[in-house]
Amino acid sequence: MPINTHNIHVEKAETSKITGVDFSKLDFGRVFTDHMFVCDYEDGKWQTPKITPYQAMTFEPSARVFHYGQAVFEGMKAYKDEDGKVFLFRPKQNFDRINKSAGRLAMPAFPENYFFEGLEALLKLDQEWIKTGVGNSLYIRPFVIATEPAISASPASMYRFMIICSPAQSYYNAAVRVLIADHYSRSANGGVGAAKAAGNYAAQFYPTSLAQQKGFQQVVWTDADTHSFLEEAGTMNVFFRVNDKLITAPTSDRILDGITRKSIIQLAEDLGITCEVRQVTVEEIKKAAKEGSLKEVFGAGTAAVISPISAFQHHDDLFEIPGVGAEDSYAKLFKKSLLDIQHNLADDVHDWRYEVK
Repeated sequence: MPINTHNIHVEKAETSKITGVDFSKLDFGRVFTDHMFVCDYEDGKWQTPKITPYQAMTFEPSARVFHYGQAVFEGMKAYKDEDGKVFLFRPKQNFDRINKSAGRLAMPAFPENYFFEGLEALLKLDQEWIKTGVGNSLYIRPFVIATEPAISASPASMYRFMIICSPAQSYYNAAVRVLIADHYSRSANGGVGAAKAAGNYAAQFYPTSLAQQKGFQQVVWTDADTHSFLEEAGTMNVFFRVNDKLITAPTSDRILDGITRKSIIQLAEDLGITCEVRQVTVEEIKKAAKEGSLKEVFGAGTAAVISPISAFQHHDDLFEIPGVGAEDSYAKLFKKSLLDIQHNLADDVHDWRYEVK
């Protein structure tokens, strides 16, 4: 896609913050690059987009986002190979999903040309923040918020679309212990679980904190009606390996259509691994754990890629998962396969890489 940066007003930062950053000790999501992309929606249309130095913003206390939660976001990454080429991973999926999320919250869709032109222009300006090396990346956060100063309970007429970026370090994901939800729910039928709405994540914090008090790092969410079906792990999609078969829940209006999730499903097909996309019951996974056929459980998402699970508890039943960390684990296989594609170290047979030229 050609980039017409004349559509974007660019104001460059006078100096860069990069010299003060220790890229060997990054705390995820706390350090941000020199620039940000901003585009406002007013008078029924998106205005001229701009790139400015990363800076604080001022909003009226009555901005609707503070009162009614009209806020959606995406998570994606940029990668740099050893030749200095910069790649995105399936960015059209992120673009489509943020507009789907926005539509669910009665927010206007963002134009595709603005999204890609703005994103590429931003990455070119801040490309020095993207470090080479497998696992290193630039985390990209597009988001939309309602900015109209009015507190009547209705959709806003003013919005702001933004993209900010944060360098992410290659790190080892220690296996986590999880608690299977039997009371609280992440989402419900007819709700906004399939949207990346900000409020979805805020609602998880309290039940997750209760699990942490019991010695678990995350919650595996179950369906809101019966708490019988396993759906997501923390903020990630979840996979179960029973013997050599992979199982994951189908997407729905409760479950996010994860880009890492669908990539793993495709990679499994490529590798000849059976992957069943179907409802997964708590009882069948407990039964598999008791019989020894449950080999692995892992979460999948953009930030951590793959997050192995070493144990789970449901009610008073605690199960340790023995296959965590094994050299032939699916978690290791899929993580390496994805990282190799993202970093231009493997053939991209599905055309998932998107080069920023």
